[in-house]
Amino acid sequence: MEMKREFTGSTGARAELLCFLVAIAAASYALTQEWRVDHVVECCRQWLRKNEMKMHWLDRVRTGQLALKIATHDLEDAGIAVRLSSVSALFTDEMELNEASTMVQRMMTLCHDAL
Repeated sequence: MEMKREFTGSTGARAELLCFLVAIAAASYALTQEWRVDHVVECCRQWLRKNEMKMHWLDRVRTGQLALKIATHDLEDAGIAVRLSSVSALFTDEMELNEASTMVQRMMTLCHDAL
């Protein structure tokens, strides 16, 4: 049986997960005009699985809630507008954050500040 690393203390990994969820929420809204909590929950699970990490369920809930708060309020306040035309620039072909994107870089700054 493979052991997964416990998700503890790593601010960098937490910020990366949070930023990924913010980008997912904002992209999903740009595509559907709905804030999809279920999509954020599933993407959190997928990110943890892909990175071979686990996170306590309450921490996952809090992280998802914070991601939605940032996506629904803080992005606009920071002048970050995720539009349909900019969704593809947020992610790589492997559905990872596109760290070369200035929009992702600005999101990451927000996420680090929120933690």
